[in-house]
Amino acid sequence: MKSKIKDLTEAVNIVKNGDTLMVGGFLQCGQPQHLVGALTKTDVRDLTLISTDTGTMETSNHFLLKSGKVIRIMASYIGGNPEAGNFLMTGDAEVLLFPQGTLAEKIRAGGAGLGGFLSPVGIGTVVEEGKQKLTVDGKEYLLELPLWANVAFIKADKADKAGNLRIHGSARNFNVLMATAADHVVAEVSEIVETGEIDPDDVNVPGVFVDTLVKI
Repeated sequence: MKSKIKDLTEAVNIVKNGDTLMVGGFLQCGQPQHLVGALTKTDVRDLTLISTDTGTMETSNHFLLKSGKVIRIMASYIGGNPEAGNFLMTGDAEVLLFPQGTLAEKIRAGGAGLGGFLSPVGIGTVVEEGKQKLTVDGKEYLLELPLWANVAFIKADKADKAGNLRIHGSARNFNVLMATAADHVVAEVSEIVETGEIDPDDVNVPGVFVDTLVKI
């Protein structure tokens, strides 16, 4: 079997101009900081970033936005990153905000191969603008479409050489979902062990979803 282990530079070079990139984590919890940081040093541009938040001024997401490589943001929280706030005010990059649960379900739907789902969240608010509205049993719902990415950057604390991942506690957050919803999944990990050394009960992301491992 071809090795999934690559160095940081080789791993981020999978991202191409115009790609949609998912980045796991919430603020500094479970965010693949080294992958995102390495991406900022490349020449890639015109990216769509899907992340539940855009980080803080101390995180790599902040520097990715500051680099000018991102032309569209899809997130649920941008309050910790002034660069994202500037984009929202100036229109220099498109900013699409979703309720956090809706964003998670849109990613899950993409990973599950679904055509979308119906949600009552946002009815009567700006959330419904531009979305199809349907009525089921007398109740209104918004049709939320699935999300899919060209590349997903995720983080785990342990992997085996087959790509099976163990993610500790709340760091699982969006990392597990995003692993199912991208053409190519790159996992930043702290430790890589031999295949089979992670107890199956401890596997949070099966290796079949993971294309590349980077040990940090």
